[in-house]
This record gives sequence, C-alpha cells and structure tokens, in this order.
Amino acid sequence: MLTEILISGFGGQGVLFAGKCLAQAGMLAGMNVSWLPSYGPEMRGGTANCSVCLSDEQIGSPLISEPDILIAMNTPSFDRFVNTVKSNGSIFVDSSITDRVSDRNDISCRYIPTSRIAQENELSGMANIILLGKVLKNCKDKLGGVTFETLKDSLEHIIPKTKSALIEKNIQALMLGMA
Repeated sequence: MLTEILISGFGGQGVLFAGKCLAQAGMLAGMNVSWLPSYGPEMRGGTANCSVCLSDEQIGSPLISEPDILIAMNTPSFDRFVNTVKSNGSIFVDSSITDRVSDRNDISCRYIPTSRIAQENELSGMANIILLGKVLKNCKDKLGGVTFETLKDSLEHIIPKTKSALIEKNIQALMLGMA
C-alpha cells in the first residue's frame, strides 16, 4: 500500500501543519512516511504545499507528481493540481474560498465550505484540520493505519505544551470534518 497526498494552499492556512499531523499519525500507526514541505519565500500569504506519503513498505521518493488525494485550500492550488490527481483519486476543496469545480469524471471531488464552518464554530484558522477529518471519513481505505485516534495523538505530539489549549480545538475541528 502506498498513498500519496498533496496538501496545498496559501501560507498561513496550516497546510504544512496538516501534512505534519498526517505524517505523525502515520508514524504512530507504524507506517513508513515522508513529509516534504514546499513554500515560497514570502511564506504567509504566498503559496505553500506539502507532500505526504504513507506506505507499508519503504518509500522510494518523497516527491509526488500524481497524488491519490489532493487537499486544495485555495483557487490557485485547485487550478495547479486538479489535473495531476490519479484516476480514481480524490479531491477535497475548501469551497468557501474556491468556487472552481472539476470537470473530471474519473475522480471523486468533495467541495466543503471548511473556512466558513470553522468560523461558525469559533475554530477560525482550522479549516485545514476540518479537511483532514473529511479525508479520514471518506478515504479510510487509502490511509492504512491512520485513524481518528492516531490523528488525535499526533496533535498531542506536534502542538507544544505551551499551546496545549489548541489541542482540544483541533480535535473539535477534526470531529467536525468527520461529521
């Protein structure tokens, strides 16, 4: 099993954090993982993406040219990567920011207004984690041993103790995405 996931958006949307959570959850599940961040020099407001590979075997390269799963958090990311997703792959789009719709009929596309959902639930800035919850709910078979529990535990590993209040909010966001 090898699943390649690309998460993309603007710097400041938590793209790299979401990828790190997914990679950590894969490690906690005993999988082989790679996490490869990529961002422009301006960081916040610039483009950012990260590649996450989850596998039960060794990973040959962390580079992803055809993801199984794409999380597009803005329009430029959707436009840039929609045609790279493998046939039978999945796309998850923050539709409160992106109004584009794919015309591909060989992939599954889910349009979720996650930025709006985050704001309505006083979880501003956590659209990334809501999208991770949606991916977990809809792509369990592609994520190997990654579960709600491993993602929850990954949040506890990644979020520093000085910001431990954010752990519960991130767990709420994850559960919202799975609902």
